[in-house]
Amino acid sequence: MLLEIRDLAIDLPSPTGARRVVHDVSFSLAAGESLGVVGESGSGKTMTALALMGLLPDGAAVSGAMRFETRDLAGLGEAEMQKLRGDRLAMIFQEPMSALNPLHRIGAQVAEPLVLHRAMSKAAAWAEAVRLLDRVRLRDPERIARAYPFALSGGERQRAMIAMALSCGPKLIIADEPTTALDVTVQAKILDLLASLGEQSDMAMLLVSHDLAVIARHCRRVLVMYGGTIMESGPVDAVLRRARHPYTRALLDARPRPGAPRGERLRAIAGAAPPSVSAPSGCPFAGRCPLTLDACRATPLPTVEFEADHRVRCIRIDSEGRLA
Repeated sequence: MLLEIRDLAIDLPSPTGARRVVHDVSFSLAAGESLGVVGESGSGKTMTALALMGLLPDGAAVSGAMRFETRDLAGLGEAEMQKLRGDRLAMIFQEPMSALNPLHRIGAQVAEPLVLHRAMSKAAAWAEAVRLLDRVRLRDPERIARAYPFALSGGERQRAMIAMALSCGPKLIIADEPTTALDVTVQAKILDLLASLGEQSDMAMLLVSHDLAVIARHCRRVLVMYGGTIMESGPVDAVLRRARHPYTRALLDARPRPGAPRGERLRAIAGAAPPSVSAPSGCPFAGRCPLTLDACRATPLPTVEFEADHRVRCIRIDSEGRLA
């Protein structure tokens, strides 16, 4: 197994004490596999991704195991993480305009990991950067390499970010909402590009998104997160076509309906996400969930497993998927 996460918890400092933003998260990812992570803003998706990269905010406390290949990432110091970042592990950030350095040419930024991790000369790394820009299907890659980020379109900047992430041939790439700021046509092209590049190199991908359609098209398995907790997980077809958890069903119901009358309002999930707490008990979706019982607020979440590795954490659902 390429990546194994067990009982991951993340606490962030606050004026009122530690806030737990990720609770008891466990999953695994094999080489060449694609795993999607979905949920509302504040569900813990990005924090989980940043923990894997060792890029959490100052003062964050991490517990649990994050084993990547032969290393436990939770126990590595910054010097060791720097050896992995951009080499075996890479990340595509949500907004390339803020992730790219505005003072350096695109070619120099794509070439930098090759200089640091492959000890290439600057000239050789620049030539490889141009080849990588061509590989991600940018027109006139030599011109793009000489350009600064502000001179490129959103789609071009995102492709440049992908080229940078792929430069050293990582075994795992984390894509955090990689197409949020792009139009639908460009989104599809970039995600198809990522998928095809992954297949060519047996690269695993962790795709963080709020878009269920994107996850359904590009991932084999999915984790549904809420309140820093995995509420439902399993093969994409099982989770999105036969959703068991009330939260997953609510997300599916909130999607636009094909053929819906013009002006029809989307179904919003009632209420608001609860604030993070240091020692959560019960289900974080209690209160917003239409099936809430008093026990939901206090009973530790059990894990109910169905066929084909389909798991749900809910006290209201029995092993047959029926309402208890």
